[in-house]
Amino acid sequence: MPKTITARPGTAAGVEAPLASLAGLLREWLPSQRWFAGKDRPVTDLSALSATELFPGCLHLLVHASHAPVPTPGGTPPPGDCYQLFLGVREQLAPRLERAFLGRAQEGPLAGLAVYDALHDPRSAHLLLERLRRPGTAGPLRFEAEPRAHLPGGLPPRLLDAEQSNTSLVYGDAFILKVFRRIQPGVNPDLEVSAALAAQGCTRVPAPVAWFSTRAPRPATLGVLQPFLPDATDGWTLALRALAAGDDFTAEARELGRAMAEVHLALAGAFPSPDPGENGRTAEAMCARLEAAAHAVPGLRPFVPGLRAAFGALATCDTGPPAQRIHGDLHLGQVLRAGRDWFVIDFEGEPSRPLAERRAAQSPVRDVAGMLRSFDYAARQRRPWRPEWARRCREAFCAGYAARAGWDPRKKHALLRAHETDRAVYEVLYEARHRPDWLPVPMAAIKRLAVWGG
Repeated sequence: MPKTITARPGTAAGVEAPLASLAGLLREWLPSQRWFAGKDRPVTDLSALSATELFPGCLHLLVHASHAPVPTPGGTPPPGDCYQLFLGVREQLAPRLERAFLGRAQEGPLAGLAVYDALHDPRSAHLLLERLRRPGTAGPLRFEAEPRAHLPGGLPPRLLDAEQSNTSLVYGDAFILKVFRRIQPGVNPDLEVSAALAAQGCTRVPAPVAWFSTRAPRPATLGVLQPFLPDATDGWTLALRALAAGDDFTAEARELGRAMAEVHLALAGAFPSPDPGENGRTAEAMCARLEAAAHAVPGLRPFVPGLRAAFGALATCDTGPPAQRIHGDLHLGQVLRAGRDWFVIDFEGEPSRPLAERRAAQSPVRDVAGMLRSFDYAARQRRPWRPEWARRCREAFCAGYAARAGWDPRKKHALLRAHETDRAVYEVLYEARHRPDWLPVPMAAIKRLAVWGG
């Protein structure tokens, strides 16, 4: 049976008391989670920032995990991160929850009880939806809903198994709740952007239906509920299917380019920016990220001079399109195709970058470069490598984008090369830390971009 923890449901449960029972379990469990950012940094300390018993047997926690800092692109990050956890507590664990089991608490107020990730528990997932259906507060947590949206109850939940930096629950194939795991103070772009685009009438991005946030220790977005597209397939899966079947993908790529241009136009209208963009500052930031990445990945160091040349060319070329709000982490996994239409999702930006940077105006070329890199990633998933397939998709995407945006990314050669190089540097660091077997994919692009004009 679920256990009442230390307080009435919906109230603060005491900040440090639960951690006395959970710290040992969390030190082992957190680094094994896909969404934990400090896998290469041992956890040196854990502290509870807030603790709320959401309902009997389910504890909502915001914990700060401290660890030794390491250099990353853009500088050295803070020596720790805040994470959102939903932890269930029971005397006996049901067999269906074994995969979510953290262990049994050995000490403190929860001693002897089984602790598990409550988002794997259909009961907890159901009760979480009910909190969203009935806006209100629970301790420092606030639940809100779009007044005009219809959110029925009783929708069966299922947890998505896809590898990602957050956790997503699908309710009745009608709605999807993204629970943010790594929390930074402020409004999360995934909520901010989707709400703004809905107000603009842009239908390429699912509008938010409900969301929840915290006011302590600092205001921050914790999760967003949006319509789910049950018949949609992500662009990555579609591209790999086309490659496996030997099919052309240029028509889809061209339509995707048009769709992304529509989203960029809507973003420019929703978030007017007085900043025209400044290539010199952008080039300096790219060089700083390159130096930090080369420090962390020795294999990158021989190519640093050539890569710096790409950034140097950016500093002297024309500014290109004005800076504006963008997606920030665009690739084939961030777009969905339902019928003949493309939709764009996940506007968080690169999770490793500060929230203020992800919300800042940037060149839309950065998003274009991200998608071009993604076509290259897809082409390299099969052997022999299909460079011609990737080239055709890249050309088609840019052509579709140009037809809708009114300017052609291919004619901004130095700008596009610099942003593609910056993206490849980011990929090298990411793969070295999380998926070493994939490292040859961005390294092949690094070699090309370092010795050739793009």
